[in-house]
Amino acid sequence: MATDAVRRLPVGAALGPVPSLISSARVRDFAPGDGERTGAANPGHDDGDWTAVPVPGDVHRALIEAEVIAHPFLDRHEGDCAWMEEREWWYRFSFDGPAQELEDSERLRLVFHGLDTYATVWLNGAELGRHRNMFREAVFEVTAHVRVGEANVVAVRFDPPLAHAGPPLPGQWAPNNHERVWMRKAQFGYGWDWGPRLPTIGIWRPVELRRERRAALTGVRCDVLELAPDHSHALVAVHVEAERFASDAPLTVAVSLAAPGGPAHEASVALEDGRASAYLSVDQPRLWWTHDLGEPALHDLRVALRDDGTELDARELRVGLRTLTLDQSPDPDEPGTRFFRFVLNGVGVFARGANWIPAESFVGAIAPERYAQRLGAAVDANMNTVRVWGGGIYEHDLFYDLCDELGLLVWQDFMFACAMYPDDDAQLAREVELEARSQVARLRTHPSLALWCGNNENQWIHDRTFWQRGGEPVPGAPFYHEVLPRVTAELDPERTYWPGSPFGGSDHNAREQGNVHNWEVWHGNYPRRFGEEARRGLDPDHVAFTRYAEDMGRFISEFGVLSAPDRETLRRWIPADQLRHRSPALDHHTKDNPKDKIDSLLVTVTGLAGDLDEFVDFSMIAQAEAMKFGVEHFRRRKPHCSGTIVWQLDDCWQGLSWSLVDYHGFRKAAWWALRRAYAPVLASFRDDDGAIELWVTNDTRGDVEDAARVRLATFGGETVTEEAIDVHVGAGESRRVRRWEPGTLEAGPDRYLRVEARAGAFAPNRWFFAAIKDLAREPATVEHDATTGPDGELRVRVRADRYAYFVHLGLTDEHAEASDDYFELEAGEERTVTVAHPARALQPSDVALRSR
Repeated sequence: MATDAVRRLPVGAALGPVPSLISSARVRDFAPGDGERTGAANPGHDDGDWTAVPVPGDVHRALIEAEVIAHPFLDRHEGDCAWMEEREWWYRFSFDGPAQELEDSERLRLVFHGLDTYATVWLNGAELGRHRNMFREAVFEVTAHVRVGEANVVAVRFDPPLAHAGPPLPGQWAPNNHERVWMRKAQFGYGWDWGPRLPTIGIWRPVELRRERRAALTGVRCDVLELAPDHSHALVAVHVEAERFASDAPLTVAVSLAAPGGPAHEASVALEDGRASAYLSVDQPRLWWTHDLGEPALHDLRVALRDDGTELDARELRVGLRTLTLDQSPDPDEPGTRFFRFVLNGVGVFARGANWIPAESFVGAIAPERYAQRLGAAVDANMNTVRVWGGGIYEHDLFYDLCDELGLLVWQDFMFACAMYPDDDAQLAREVELEARSQVARLRTHPSLALWCGNNENQWIHDRTFWQRGGEPVPGAPFYHEVLPRVTAELDPERTYWPGSPFGGSDHNAREQGNVHNWEVWHGNYPRRFGEEARRGLDPDHVAFTRYAEDMGRFISEFGVLSAPDRETLRRWIPADQLRHRSPALDHHTKDNPKDKIDSLLVTVTGLAGDLDEFVDFSMIAQAEAMKFGVEHFRRRKPHCSGTIVWQLDDCWQGLSWSLVDYHGFRKAAWWALRRAYAPVLASFRDDDGAIELWVTNDTRGDVEDAARVRLATFGGETVTEEAIDVHVGAGESRRVRRWEPGTLEAGPDRYLRVEARAGAFAPNRWFFAAIKDLAREPATVEHDATTGPDGELRVRVRADRYAYFVHLGLTDEHAEASDDYFELEAGEERTVTVAHPARALQPSDVALRSR
């Protein structure tokens, strides 16, 4: 179930840093050049027949709402709005000027927190300037242009993005429109192997009118410089940056830091050369932890800029006190390798997480509730980490605020992905640096932010592509190895910068150090070293998920398997006459190629699907079994492996993808499998050349002591053997607690191993001796009855006469939250599952239970 922090989110909570000056505008398209020729920038221009568009928002969403275009997610309508890329789009809106004249020491600045992407801005008919970066503020000095006591008219023209693209780079290997590399714009908008081509347009973040006097704060940073080993004391530094524009008087900065319900620590320091630093000594600090290790405690930080007692500007932030380092020391137990391990407040962390892509193709129109639901799903699945992938966006402020509250670490990519980027273009290089400065300054106060990463896969793919060239740098390398590390070192020196994902070792995707993208499974790749030709194969032997066991990587920041979304999601977006396996509409929602690539995986797990119902189930089974197998393997290797970030948590549309939670929020079978595999304490089995091992992995800060009961049983319910095993596993350890040599167990496809904890230290787990398709078992008869309680919660009692696999409740309302789903029952077992809905009482008819 979702956490309290998620449930507290008010409806309509702001995505941006400030309330927007306006909530809506008018929008219209023109042929390039026609808008200005027809006077669209003039204050008196008639825009009465233009389309209403929310601000923040997105042009596509506005046209869908106005029924100008069919929804591009529906059927195969994606291409119907391709024409929008070739038009220029004009926004117009007005705001009231100040009621009185400004003082000489004041200024007004019109701030667009996000313009997407190539924009020219007019105020009252005067051109203010141009902007060409979706990822940083556009700030215009408007003191002389604003009409006091009157309406002020703003016009913004968005040019066709491709008109600003440069030529193809020689040898460019980037998929999905090479032109995207010239733009500081969300790269996934030009299509990806999980998403549609829908490049966004519009004012996608709030608009602000800043009225400032004499001086203004421009940046705040809060760092824990020292933390006592016993956590009894912390030295906190608050660094402040400010800009003077109309005062030579001495200025001071007042700092107040208060724990929830506790006293404030205060200091006042002089501003010198635009900077000030206050140092606070905090006894018995309430530290920020990931939610699995402790409380993600947040402090209220207030910073005020003062001139002789007059407050000129102030910032109010929520910050967390913690230390976080990346341990890359040599691993003594695996010579020649290094750790890649986050250490939080002195405690080593195994990162259990998933990759985050934009939660909607139209990034200016993402509902706040969507963030709460998706991040709540991460916490509910026992995740402690999310990675913001480099082909999307630097997320809205709400995303990071929620990660702070929920206790989720954030691996933050800079927005470069899967391409060669031109690094000899002066204008682009300038934009990259300004963007980096803007985003680092914006996000560095978040305790959840764990690491800055230069890009996604650029060094790795380039070296695989041009393996004969002896490790030449990828075009764009000066960004990842010079500009970005320099900016992060200057503006956020206490946080780690990493050049790419993957990166490190004898190949940019090496196993002995750095981080890994494991695409051996699914894409059929093979590990390699510098100077070796890349190999891959899509036959069943190459893509088998058992290949995860070959991966001895330090930190696996991408790996995954594609599956269908929930049946209900398909039903809503695929026309009834296309709702069949491999129909043109369904294939259109599969962006990876070839469209039947998954068959190579299914043939070894479930067998090939005969119809759509089988395909949905079989693909979900393959994804769930793969994630269970891979995560259990990587976690057993702790601390040699110290992280798994599954590809991917969420979806931007209703496609067939690697997501764990589909577009509407239905949690796939793999989400439930990961929830079990990501439990802080995990018991798992391993096949070591015919010997079976039982391991217990402990990610908590306390020791685990319990007795494990291990039972070998048939699917019909007969117990073959049973034994008890004492379990003692220290804090943060992973240990083998039992080994059965080959031939010791009477293994076979008609039976399974099950482990459970007598005192409940870990959840039960099982081991099959054959692939799902090869298990020798009769179909189970699964019965259920459901009753609605007085609070509207549904209690579903489920029982089976034989071993039941893939028991699914079949809910068709994504807001109904179950305590369990996609589970297994032993012969004779009975289980009660609760289902709750935030807005209505559930009925027994809401459940359509089935199993495989």
